[in-house]
Amino acid sequence: MPMSYKKIYLNPGKEESLKRFHPWVFSGAIHHAEDHPEEGEIVEIYDSQKKFLATGHCQIGSIAVRVLSFKQEEINRDFWKKRFETAWTLRQSLGLNKLSYNNTYRLTHGEGDNMPGLITDIYGKTAVMQAHSPGMHLARIELAEALKEALDNCIENIYYKSEGTLPFKAELEAEDGYLIGGQNVSGIAFENGLQFKVDWEKGQKTGFFIDQRDNRSLLEKYAEGRNVLNMFCYTGGFSCYALRGGAKKVHSVDSSAKAIDLTNENVALNFPNETRHCSFAEDAFKYLEKMDASAYDLIILDPPAFAKHRKVLKNALQGYKKLNATAIAKIKPGGIIFTFSCSQVVTKEDFRLAVFSAAAQTGRNVKILHQLTQQADHPINIYHPEGEYIKGLILFVE
Repeated sequence: MPMSYKKIYLNPGKEESLKRFHPWVFSGAIHHAEDHPEEGEIVEIYDSQKKFLATGHCQIGSIAVRVLSFKQEEINRDFWKKRFETAWTLRQSLGLNKLSYNNTYRLTHGEGDNMPGLITDIYGKTAVMQAHSPGMHLARIELAEALKEALDNCIENIYYKSEGTLPFKAELEAEDGYLIGGQNVSGIAFENGLQFKVDWEKGQKTGFFIDQRDNRSLLEKYAEGRNVLNMFCYTGGFSCYALRGGAKKVHSVDSSAKAIDLTNENVALNFPNETRHCSFAEDAFKYLEKMDASAYDLIILDPPAFAKHRKVLKNALQGYKKLNATAIAKIKPGGIIFTFSCSQVVTKEDFRLAVFSAAAQTGRNVKILHQLTQQADHPINIYHPEGEYIKGLILFVE
């Protein structure tokens, strides 16, 4: 028999989303909770007729419960191990574990792997776990043990990186560090035969933007003979692919001097004494505004999330419009633009409309060549469309 958890009861009619297997319960749907569950505690959810619906982690905020299971079962180490094993089986079916030239991929993608609030990225023998919910934070030791066991001990190090992703009570504050291993850890990852220095301790996200691997490969096919501008370059992923693809020159721009240092290190790691590459620590908008027209015929626009909350959505869309309008106006005729949004609250329709408005503002003839999203190791739960956070377009500008 599963252990007894505290119960949360919904208002009449508020169970419909759970019946459609959506993994969130919003605070406005809740009628009352028994025994005052604490943040991060496991709870059971019932409808107004006291019929069981789901089990999940409770938390403070508009999303009040993140559903872990639609069954009445105990959430323990064995439960987590099975979830990791399922995620690992999917990555094996994608062949990611068999590629000698690629040891970098996402193992768990939150709701996409039925582990809401948990991101796990693999860099060789090191797993970087990041909690986005108090429940996953409280379970971090159990999760790490289950992960190592599920992957049959092929993971030697597990680094926990959640200081910047858990905005909740002080007594639950996260502290980054190794949960398992941590001795003589290599910070070099392979992606499609290229090497990248990954700083999971101090870098953004888990240290590298794994979610653009397939899109970077596509860029490589377009790069030959072109003058490339990589805006918001971070660690220079797109820049390295462009260089390998035969670009005539590649300029990398980021407002962070540290990001530029990482970009230069990664270029040198893959292309020693490379003369085609230059980098600039500058504001992206200012760089675009002052650059000469027709200086580039391939531009990558991959900014950080402009909107993390719906209340700033309007401003974010204006930001995407301004950014794309400037690039479309200044790119050389016959040029190609890879443009992205990683803002979860920005829908595909929102982003496409912003880019359409930008193109119309310039008056240039623009065609869509590809519509892009995240790759297969970032799966989207069909019941949770919000998980499709990357939206991308490849534009041809006449």
